[in-house]
Amino acid sequence: MSNLAENYLIGMDLGTTNVKALLMDEDGNVLAKASRANHMIFPGKSMVEQSADEWWGNAKDVFREITSLAGPEIVKRVRGISISSQTVTMLPVDKEGNPLRNAIIWMDARSAKEMHYISLMLGHDHYVNIIGGQPDAAFLPNKILWYKMQETELFLKTYKVMQASSYINFRLTGKMTMDLDQAVRTQCMDINTMKWSDEIENVVGVDFNKIFPEVFAVTDIIGTVTPEAAAETGLVSGIPVTAGASDALTSVYATGITQLGEACESTGTSSLVFVGSGEKSANDVPVVTKPYAVGSVPYIFDAPITTSGASLKWYLDTLGQPEIDKAASLGKDVYTYMNEIALEVPAGSNGTMFFPYLMGERAPLWNSHAKGMFIGMSLDTTRADMLRAIFEGTAFAVRHVIETVKASGGKAECLRITGGGSKSRTWSMIKASMLNIPVMILDELSGDVPFGDCLIAGMAAGIYTDMTKTIEKLVHVKEIIQPVESWVNVYNKLYPFYISMYQDLDKDLLRYRNAWLEMSK
Repeated sequence: MSNLAENYLIGMDLGTTNVKALLMDEDGNVLAKASRANHMIFPGKSMVEQSADEWWGNAKDVFREITSLAGPEIVKRVRGISISSQTVTMLPVDKEGNPLRNAIIWMDARSAKEMHYISLMLGHDHYVNIIGGQPDAAFLPNKILWYKMQETELFLKTYKVMQASSYINFRLTGKMTMDLDQAVRTQCMDINTMKWSDEIENVVGVDFNKIFPEVFAVTDIIGTVTPEAAAETGLVSGIPVTAGASDALTSVYATGITQLGEACESTGTSSLVFVGSGEKSANDVPVVTKPYAVGSVPYIFDAPITTSGASLKWYLDTLGQPEIDKAASLGKDVYTYMNEIALEVPAGSNGTMFFPYLMGERAPLWNSHAKGMFIGMSLDTTRADMLRAIFEGTAFAVRHVIETVKASGGKAECLRITGGGSKSRTWSMIKASMLNIPVMILDELSGDVPFGDCLIAGMAAGIYTDMTKTIEKLVHVKEIIQPVESWVNVYNKLYPFYISMYQDLDKDLLRYRNAWLEMSK
């Protein structure tokens, strides 16, 4: 065992679709990794929940697997654990930390009416100035107000409202905490004072200082693994646990943005787009900056897109049985097969355009009422045309974000892509051509969210003292994909129609939705 490193780190991400983690040494050599699937619960229209018990069960299984694979001598040398998660989440717990209901996750849009009420009471522009971004049903002021009004008995039993990663941290350490990154993202905090907003509290009728746990900086050590948690997970008691961060911030570290002009997309069920900026943005723009301070990038634009990979999954679940059967007959993975047939269709999808607003849209629209659409279909439209249109529609959404960010001071000269979507060469070619910039595909470790968690754990433990040098050493580009010139010309001509058709239809879609809801009562 003389070749053992001195320091090891564990990073875990509790995402929407799975819990995954890795154990690596300080030089980025991965000793073990594991994942378990999370499941979404749909109790009603626009409602999306998950079980905190499943989260913890999956986390325990993942910890046990990676500790078993690594072995006891390595586990003894783990110097820190950091956990990130999907955000934002509303998980109410009692004084003992027991969940009182399923977690209402970021995708849930049931509290749209409450969001509009809060915005009306505060005044939209003033509300935006407080929270430093655009209101949306994804965030907590409206979710908490909905909970208070609709599930009053449970609300009265609520001791704290926790985030997904905070809940796993609690099960590991016994400490109820919240990291500053996710606290800011809740839209309950006044970004001008970095304190919970009294004005939002007054409208919601809830004392945020009481209902939210104590807030810690991302790299603060909040506690250590308890003997009870060690027995359940295979970890060693006493390992320091950091406050952690959202999967968004962790992704930025993992992708290695250190220079202005670099942008990144972390793409899975949803997408997170990051663009560096030399200056802080105004509060009232559709996408705002957050502090970053790595390399020459003091600020980062952080833009979530709701249903990127989820759009392909929707197609597969609802319309994709022929693709599933054909892929099986050819002995291929169905996603590989879909990528191949989409690549056979010319740019522009033979006149079919897809709008990926299947759960509304966050950046840059912040419109929970937006709807997914196929436009331009005819009797000649094929299944392959529809698939190509989905790839292109989600790429149009990325371009919409990038163009919006550029207008606010961001700079994007290349795009780093990571996550499950980076495995699609077809998608990457379309994005490179849609943006007319090179797309850089990162290696298997770089860009992986648990890798970013390991970097945060390493900072907290004092192992990494210069994050710029650490990122330059550990983050690697596997392949660079250049734009296809003929596709660039097509997308440049079509993009204005993507924007204008949404704008022209938006008000009619809202009226249609309201009429449909009235008829369906």
